[in-house]
Amino acid sequence: MTSRGSRKKKGSRTVNLLLTILLAALAAVGVAGWMILVPYGRQSEAIVDIAPGSSAVLIARQLEEAGVIRSRYAFDGMRLFERGTLRAGEYRFSQPLPLIEVYERIARGDVFTIALTVPEGANCFDVAARVQAAGFGSSQAFLEAVVSQAGLVADLDPGAKSLEGYLFPDTYRFSPKASPDEILPVMVRRFRSAAAQLGLRENVHDVVTLASLVERETAVRGERPLVASVYVNRLKKKMPLMADPAVIYGLELKGLWRGSLYQSDLDRDTAYNTYLHPGLPPGPIDNPGIPSLRAAMQPAETDYLYFVAAGDNPQGRSLFSDTLDQHTRNVDGYRRALKRSGGR
Repeated sequence: MTSRGSRKKKGSRTVNLLLTILLAALAAVGVAGWMILVPYGRQSEAIVDIAPGSSAVLIARQLEEAGVIRSRYAFDGMRLFERGTLRAGEYRFSQPLPLIEVYERIARGDVFTIALTVPEGANCFDVAARVQAAGFGSSQAFLEAVVSQAGLVADLDPGAKSLEGYLFPDTYRFSPKASPDEILPVMVRRFRSAAAQLGLRENVHDVVTLASLVERETAVRGERPLVASVYVNRLKKKMPLMADPAVIYGLELKGLWRGSLYQSDLDRDTAYNTYLHPGLPPGPIDNPGIPSLRAAMQPAETDYLYFVAAGDNPQGRSLFSDTLDQHTRNVDGYRRALKRSGGR
C-alpha cells in the first residue's frame, strides 16, 4: 500500500509540474505576444536618430529611452528571432505602435524624409528658396553649391558654369539633414534619366538652353514646339532673340531684378540680354521639363518669327506671326484685350 501510494504521489507531482511548466510557457507566450503586438509609445511625436554603425543594443536602448518601445530586451529578442539588418537614419514615431512594427520600420529603412518639389521652369534662385523653406540650409549655401558642383554635368555640358538647367523638375524626398552636396546629384541623376528617355545625347547645352527659354515663355504644352520654332527661325536669320525671360535672368544674377521689366533693363548690358547680344544666352535660364526639352529637340516647322506670349495675353494663348506688321497688330490686340480685362 505504501509503495502504491508513493507512486500516486509521484505521478501527481509530475502532473502538477507539467501543468506548472505549461502555464508558465503560456504566460511567457502571452507576455511575449503582449510585448510584441500591443501598441506602445507616446502620444506626442518621438524622434530617434540612429547613427551609422550603431549596434543593435544601442538602437534598442535609444528606442526605449525615447519611449517608443516598452523594453529593449524585447526588441533584442525580436532582432535575434528575425535576424534582420537595422538601418541608420532619422525615424519619427507619431503614435503608439506595436514593437513588431517599430522593428520592421527600422529593418526596411523607413526613415523620415522631407518633400522638396521643383516645378517646371523654376530657376536656381527659385529652387534655393524652396530648399531653405524646407529646412535644408540657407539659400545662399545652395546657390554656391549650384556653381561649385557644375562638374556633375561636365560630360554633358563641358562649358557649364553652374547646374542651372540640370536640376530636373520633380518632387524629391530627402533626409532632414541632407546637404546641397547630397541634394544636387539626385536632381542631376533625374535629369540624366529624362535625357535618356528623350534620346538627348548631343548638343545638350544648346538644347537645354533653348528649352529653358521655351519653358518660361508659355505654360501651354501644345504651343511649346511653336515657340521653339520662333527662336530657331530667328537664330537661322541671325536675328536677336529678344527673349525677356533671359534678360530677367541676367538681372537676377547681378541682383538687379526689380520685379518688373523696364526699358532701362532692356538697355542694360548683361551676357543674358538677348536684345543686345545675338544667339542663345550663355546657358539655361531655368530648369525645363520634358515637354520643353522635347520641343527644343523637335521644334515645329513654321515661318514664325514673332509671338505674343500666352502668359501676357488675357486670352490665354500665344499669338504667332511671320511678319512684323502682323506682330504689331497682335500686340495692339493684346493691349486692347488687356485694357478690357482691367489691366494696364
